[in-house]
Amino acid sequence: MLKEVRELAKMADDYGFEAICFPEHHLHTEGMEQGGPHSLYLDVAHHTKNIKVGPVGYVLPSHNPVKLAIETAWLDQMTEGRTVVGFARGYQERWFNAMTQLLPVQTATSDASERDKLNRELFEEVYRILKLAWKEESFTYDGKFYSFPYPYGGTNWPAGDYTRRFGADGEMGEDGLLHKISVVPKPYQKPHPKLFQAFSMSENTIRWTAREGITPIILTSIPEDYRKMVEAYQDEAKQVLGHDLALGENTGVLRSVHFGRNKDEAMRQARRGVSGVGWNNFWGHHGFYEVFRQAGETGEVPRTVERMDESHYLYAGDGWAGPARAQVTAVRAPSARRRPSRAPRVRPRRRTGRWRPGRHP
Repeated sequence: MLKEVRELAKMADDYGFEAICFPEHHLHTEGMEQGGPHSLYLDVAHHTKNIKVGPVGYVLPSHNPVKLAIETAWLDQMTEGRTVVGFARGYQERWFNAMTQLLPVQTATSDASERDKLNRELFEEVYRILKLAWKEESFTYDGKFYSFPYPYGGTNWPAGDYTRRFGADGEMGEDGLLHKISVVPKPYQKPHPKLFQAFSMSENTIRWTAREGITPIILTSIPEDYRKMVEAYQDEAKQVLGHDLALGENTGVLRSVHFGRNKDEAMRQARRGVSGVGWNNFWGHHGFYEVFRQAGETGEVPRTVERMDESHYLYAGDGWAGPARAQVTAVRAPSARRRPSRAPRVRPRRRTGRWRPGRHP
């Protein structure tokens, strides 16, 4: 599997993609997804040249914030700024509950229940501590779930004189106790890597990301619903931060794309691929088909790629006809040997690793 991941990353790098990301979903004995440890991101960065790496979402409630701040800063330093950081609240009990069993928290349910509110509280507290830990100065924090340093209010530190002389400003108090801590090293990118929020479906989350300057990856795809999301982001950024953003600016989307010789073949590919098999057998059981519910619809949402297509989540069609073929043809030099009825081939330039249109035989 690692070999395939490297090859995919190299191809994305050659084509000029900004970043390649992985979900933080562990214990996937069925395949399809794999948890993204920092060692995987570092390996991908080592085998590519320009593309950034990172998680599509660290599930924050499952992480100690200071440990995560250290690991993300080290990764950013070792890749010289080729990292991104995504956030998520978590929805898979199998691994989430195993890793948070000493905390009074469970996965997010997005239903405003007490369980859901507690998950969001912990998520936002870990986020706030991360932002503090990435700053250049030392910090202190006393929250509902975490306190730093711990015990809070003064931690015994026998090497206090040495730390007062060479350590970060403010770590040692006049009482000889440790009152602040400082993560070492700090991120390579200042003040930190670019931040994303994974698969947002609620307006509350969209507005929170706007206030924090985070780029949300919006799962909502029905045009009317999607427009409400980006308008909410635009409005919140204006009201809170004073930013005049164009509609959709600093937001992202999650969509599935399938190519074929025609629409029917592309839809067959979708049924046999992630959109059909992955959604119907796995993600659908976690409630994600709700994003395709149409206005006034009751009962179970149809679990089909046709509904995804109707909702503008699924893009399926001729991979070469129309704009795609025109774009490739436009960069080719005129040739008397060109055969317009055949799609041009693409081959790698071995020495540089860049991709260019090939010639017809």
